[in-house]
Amino acid sequence: MFQIDTMSRTPVYEQIIEQVESFVLKGILKIGDQVPSVRGLSIELSINPNTIQKAYSELDRRGIIYSVPGRGCYVTENALDVLSANKAGKLGELTDFIGELALAGVPKEDVLKCVDEAYDSKNSKG
Repeated sequence: MFQIDTMSRTPVYEQIIEQVESFVLKGILKIGDQVPSVRGLSIELSINPNTIQKAYSELDRRGIIYSVPGRGCYVTENALDVLSANKAGKLGELTDFIGELALAGVPKEDVLKCVDEAYDSKNSKG
């Protein structure tokens, strides 16, 4: 399920965070689902358990997962809401990027076509 790119400039713990968030958004991990144990994921990926614990601690801080001592970590009830709000918060960045595309002469129709394709591909997958 998890894949780590050891050649990436993105730290391993951030790759784990991004993948857990992506799994939640895609419905692979649902509310109440248990995420892989630190020890199990450490063995599966051949990664130091402290790296995985760092990722899980950050996910807990963000409100995506919560820990039950002695039982593991689980996806929170509001994980989707937290992630949706986080993604919606990036609309300003998107607006800035679209402004750059406009300045570069990219036709509005091409940008809208990209948006339509992104939404259409999402709807056909889920």
